[in-house]
Amino acid sequence: MHNLNAYRPQQMEMLSGTDINKCMKCGRCSAACPSAADMDIMPHQFVSYLARGDVDSLLNSNSLWQCLSCFACVQRCPRGVMPANLIEAARLMAIRPKGQEHLTIEEASAMLEPDMPQQLIIAAFRKYL
Repeated sequence: MHNLNAYRPQQMEMLSGTDINKCMKCGRCSAACPSAADMDIMPHQFVSYLARGDVDSLLNSNSLWQCLSCFACVQRCPRGVMPANLIEAARLMAIRPKGQEHLTIEEASAMLEPDMPQQLIIAAFRKYL
């Protein structure tokens, strides 16, 4: 029997369209991120966690929901790694464990916190409801 968890890093790379081997861990993406101060895993660390195969930490990170999807990290990357795409792929994997494509309004409401950026809330409702 195959271990499906072993395929999750490859699934995240495929969903994101990102080659994590291109990352030189310069940290420019994290330096450009307007939400970095509120993240427990910085954008450049997403690549490192994925390279180690630690998808569970990424899926349980509050950084998934703090990312504004502003793509400042993508613009600053000298190698075109696209950390925002990795974060979006992790979001998709986090909301699809039950085979569902979308969250219910009740599930989405339970995730909201009063200090979340409005841009994040609007983007989440567009994508997940």
